[in-house]
Amino acid sequence: MDIQGWTFLIVGFSFAIYLGIAYWSRAASTGDFYIAGGKVSPLANGMATAADWMSAASFISMAGLISFMGRDGSVYLMGWTGGYVLLALLLAPYLRKFGKFTVPDFVGDRYYSRTARLVAVVCAVFISFTYVAGQMRGVGIVFSRFLEVEITTGVIIGMVIVFFYAVLGGMKGITYTQVAQYCVLIFAYLVPAIFISMLMTGNIIPQIGFGGTLADGSGTYLLDRLDGLSTEMGFDPYTDGSKSTIDVFFITAALMVGTAGLPHVIVRFFTVPKVKDARISAGYALLFIAILYTTAPAVAAFARANLLETVDNAPYAEVPEWFTTWEETGLIEYNDLDGDGNVNYTPDESTNELVIDPDIMVLANPEIAQLPNWVIGLVAAGGLAAALSTAAGLLLVISTSVARDLIRRTFVPDITQQRELLFARTAAGGAVIIAGYFGVNPPGFVAQTVAFAFGLAAASFFPAILLGIFSRRMNKEGAISGMIAGIVFTAAYIIYFAFMFPELNNEDNWLFGISPEGIGTLGMVINLVIAVVVSRFTKAPPVEIRELVETIRVPRDLEKGSETGDG
Repeated sequence: MDIQGWTFLIVGFSFAIYLGIAYWSRAASTGDFYIAGGKVSPLANGMATAADWMSAASFISMAGLISFMGRDGSVYLMGWTGGYVLLALLLAPYLRKFGKFTVPDFVGDRYYSRTARLVAVVCAVFISFTYVAGQMRGVGIVFSRFLEVEITTGVIIGMVIVFFYAVLGGMKGITYTQVAQYCVLIFAYLVPAIFISMLMTGNIIPQIGFGGTLADGSGTYLLDRLDGLSTEMGFDPYTDGSKSTIDVFFITAALMVGTAGLPHVIVRFFTVPKVKDARISAGYALLFIAILYTTAPAVAAFARANLLETVDNAPYAEVPEWFTTWEETGLIEYNDLDGDGNVNYTPDESTNELVIDPDIMVLANPEIAQLPNWVIGLVAAGGLAAALSTAAGLLLVISTSVARDLIRRTFVPDITQQRELLFARTAAGGAVIIAGYFGVNPPGFVAQTVAFAFGLAAASFFPAILLGIFSRRMNKEGAISGMIAGIVFTAAYIIYFAFMFPELNNEDNWLFGISPEGIGTLGMVINLVIAVVVSRFTKAPPVEIRELVETIRVPRDLEKGSETGDG
């Protein structure tokens, strides 16, 4: 069977499973729609959280970025993994103990303010749409290559699938669908990595193969070979970094702290019955995430080595079939500038004849390594699972922010549960349409777009949540001022350099040498400083709020009634 046949078979089978689970676990109440009734087991929630967390950026883009950035790409590994540890230990148990459905719900009640709730809703929607753009783009890329359709058509197909199980099932449907999606994506990521590790290094474990010697008997280490290939073609050694230390620090910190402020991940800890279960599920999720994240550097090195050996001044007429196939998607572009018919791949833009989108490296890797067609189809299914799982979580955040935080908790407090559920589903449907537009017209490649979302989350939500849990003195004036200042500064910086004046987007023009991907860290500092200063010069929170802050930090579960998360 050819690649397309295997892809149709495996992707179609996985989609049938997702839709079947969504129908079986469809939401019957707002509790089911928002937090799956608060009855998800820690193991299932750990797998769902891992799938929700490991988006198209993790599956498709992260290894691609490391392939092209070398050591500099480690900022994504350190930032995203470290951020999850920060979230699991510092915030998740306390937020679960507070017993609210959403992050704006927490902000609104903790800061006893409708304005604070509205600011949090705006931040949540803005962050979620920025993030979901990358997921829908990933869906389009996978469909465009493996099902041989236009990226726009691929995005529309993904919209239909997400619409079905997000709108019908809500958090309950999404949770159990994500359990299946985790199984698909992790299997799809590991199988080709194991195959290629055995072919290149003789090691069945990719993490060992990454630091091992080549299987050709030369005794050359894989990374030494990769350094040699890179320098021969004029690139910096793969194991060297080109980013400044300050930018590496700020990007890593923005990704780390942004992780702890992402609303679609935080809400997952409201789906378990008890605070203890939130801690356990966080541990499971970290284990499930680590399986992929420790494999990614090996996948990146394998893909980069195979690619360089393929295009090392090779005659264009003799390039492998995978090269010309990916050219049809527009994600590889070859321009014969010197007319010699050879592929000249160099870091010098004036002589470089090959442009490669980093997002294809994981997807094309099995083809480059000439693995069986069924493995290529499996990788396509894994990429779709990663993108769709996160997209669904983000769309749910948007719908709950609109239905619960805007309509029920702000404008129509006496709304019935049935009408609230209708509004939530309508909002989810509208969000799917907008997300599809961003998938067709993305603001950047997948991981870059996601990095922007993390910076926005770091600059807005993290300080408000952290101070809301650990500072009795933090009041509504401080939180509102800090969130507005942080997200406006960060968004303005990103828009200025990444979209308005991309020609100025270089280290010479950046503030303190900090790139747009890392500016969220500075936005977080601005948020913290303004929040603390303003709170010191304004009225202290009410007594009951200060007592509430003390209560949620007590290391035991609240009374039984609060565990329902009814808010």
